[in-house]
Amino acid sequence: MSDHPSILFVCLGNICRSPLAEAALRAAATKAGIAMEVASAGTADYHVGDPPDPRAIAEARRHGIDISQYQGCQLQMRDFTRFTHILALDEENLADITRRAPAEVSARLGLLMDAVPGRKGDSVADPYQGNAEDFSRTWHDVSLAADALVKQFAD
Repeated sequence: MSDHPSILFVCLGNICRSPLAEAALRAAATKAGIAMEVASAGTADYHVGDPPDPRAIAEARRHGIDISQYQGCQLQMRDFTRFTHILALDEENLADITRRAPAEVSARLGLLMDAVPGRKGDSVADPYQGNAEDFSRTWHDVSLAADALVKQFAD
């Protein structure tokens, strides 16, 4: 691992929440001038190689970010030592990540929203079954968390 933080965001399919979290943190870190590696993955293999959901692409684009080239991938065993932090978007995925973690895990495992004051234990709602407004709410949450993470790593 390098000297700078490396964050992996994980949700179920890696086409909605986690790519938006990845995009939000990449943008916030770049704006703050903080070097970090940022990626996303899913616990399931449903969408490996697929682009993000078109509604996620549209939401990111509304904020000036192009995620259309992102490709879905699945959490790998090497990720537990490759990243400094693996942050789940909800409790169910955190439980799945924790179950899969090898004995030699070096990454800190946790919930993304734990980074946001007053939101400890909260999940980022899955917008997949929803509409554009649900994706907007997801962006709001992951952006709050991205700003909080940048502040945390800048200190």
